[in-house]
Formats: sequence, C-alpha cells, structure tokens
Amino acid sequence: MTRTLLLLLTPLLMTACIPQAHAFDPANMPAPRALGPNNAATEWWYVSGYLPETKQAFHWAQFKVNYKGIPYFASHLAVTDLNAGTLSFQEERRQDATFAFPPLKVRQGDWTLTQTGSADTAPFILNAGPLQLTLTPQKGPVVHPPGYSGTAEVGRLYYQSVTRLALSGTIAGQPASGIAWFDHQWGDQTPGQAALWDWFGVHLSDGSDLMLYRVKTPAGKVVQLAGSEVGADGVAREVRGLTMTPQRTWVSPSGRTYVLDWTVASERGTLTLKAVRDQQELLSKSTSVAYWEGAVQGDGTWGGNAVKAEGMGEFVGGALSRAEGGLFGP
Repeated sequence: MTRTLLLLLTPLLMTACIPQAHAFDPANMPAPRALGPNNAATEWWYVSGYLPETKQAFHWAQFKVNYKGIPYFASHLAVTDLNAGTLSFQEERRQDATFAFPPLKVRQGDWTLTQTGSADTAPFILNAGPLQLTLTPQKGPVVHPPGYSGTAEVGRLYYQSVTRLALSGTIAGQPASGIAWFDHQWGDQTPGQAALWDWFGVHLSDGSDLMLYRVKTPAGKVVQLAGSEVGADGVAREVRGLTMTPQRTWVSPSGRTYVLDWTVASERGTLTLKAVRDQQELLSKSTSVAYWEGAVQGDGTWGGNAVKAEGMGEFVGGALSRAEGGLFGP
C-alpha cells in the first residue's frame, strides 16, 4: 500500500472495519436476479446509454471496495452532449454510502440508484447530479457466459447485466429517451492495475443485445476474449468464434492511445463498431483509472440479417500517474 493510499484511508481506519473480502470461486456462479451487494474486494454497478434521438450519451458507475477489511467508496458520472460536442465529468468521493437488496438500492452521498420493486421488470430510478432517469427493464437480468470476466492471472469478476432498459427522464435538464444498459460486477480484480480491457455493450436493430469483452494484462497481452448475445427471448448465449480486430486509434490529451474503431467477427456474423465522438477520455481520481467511455455505432450482418448497432464502448487506458492525481501510478 502506498503512503498516499494510507493517508486517504486513515479516516476510514479510525471509523470502520469490515470482514475481509471473500475469495472468488469460479465453481459458485451467482443467480441472475441477485443484483445486491457482496463482500468482494471490488464491486461496481454501472448504467450507461447512447441516446441518438436526443443526441446524448451518459455513464454512471458506483464502486465499492474492500481493501483488506477497509471499506472505500467512489462514484462518478459522465454526460456527453452530442449537439454541442461537449463532455462533462463529475465524481463523488464522500465516504457516505449504503447498499441494500432486495430491491436494489445503491447510494453514495446524494446519488442514488433504486429499483422500485422486487420483480425483474420493476423500474430503476437513477438520481445522480444531472441524471434524473427512469429505467424500465425490457429483458430480465442475465449472467454472461462463462459467468465472469478476467482470468486467475489478472483477477476475475462475476458478471451480471440487464442489457436493455427503456429510458425516460432528463439529463442536465434536457428531455432524454432511448435505451440503456445496466451492469453489476464483483470479484478480486483490480481494474487499471492488474487488468485492462476493451468492452462493448450494444443494442442491435434485430432486438438482440451484444456484450464483447477483451481483457488484457497491463503489458497489453490479451488473456480473455468473451462475447455474450442476449436474444429477444432474454437468454444469454456465448458468442462462438469471436475475434475483435483493432482498426483506427486515437491519442488522447493525456498521451494514451485508444482503439476507437473495431471489426468484430464470429459464427453469428460480422460488425464494424466506431466511436461517435473521439474525445471521451475520463481521468478518474477517485478510482485512479484512465479510460475512454463513449457512444459507439456500427452495422453489419448478424444471424444472417443486416443490422445496425448502437451502444457504448469502454477502453481502459491504465492507472493515473501521481501527477494526474492518481494513487498508484509513477
């Protein structure tokens, strides 16, 4: 543990201590409906969406960390106005958080995600800064095959999603509507340090939803390539024969290089996925991670049919340096 992290956690050491995190067990997969908190080293809930009709995109994430019995909480959100071509980013660092299930309730400071009932179709209410949204599941929760992301080498995270939610409400005071994506992951992985990744959550025009995950070591070696398709029947199935081929890259103002355009191929078909806007890098001081998070779109052939794809991409660029406000970097 670095001196910087010790200074950050000292107030918590004086006020709170929790049992050490449970070890990840690949033989013990979660139930799809179990969206609540776990005693894990790393856990997060995530809601994002590309809303082409209202020219918006957003990303909200809540993190819960158990560092050797010391709790730590962080949440942040990003809002992209595609009309104005602007990105805003906010972080919540107050160590005032609660988590409950069922139904799911996640809170840090004044930011909350609450499901209004215990049924799978019960709407979620997300009230976080500029986000005032109602998210109504159109499919039930799933566990993505093989049940987790990552490997023993870089750490593993159980992986659940509600892949398609009807969205209504306001973003930064402007009407918002479209389709959103919800993720819940937890396990023993340390993002940005032990593991990097390239991820997509996209909605296809045929009514199916596609999750793509390319997990890497900090040196860039790919250790896992996973894909999951959630059909109109709400069942998550492995995407077999998957490849994700990098195409166009972009160098951010921080000097990091991100692949923003991709070719995806599998036994189900071939897609091209491209960033809607390049300048979507987030430098999160609360999690000490740099990553690109933004809207993507594309087209191709899937399941024998021509399809359009719209959704979000997330590409992790690594840990923040000390000069950038990071806790662990050089």
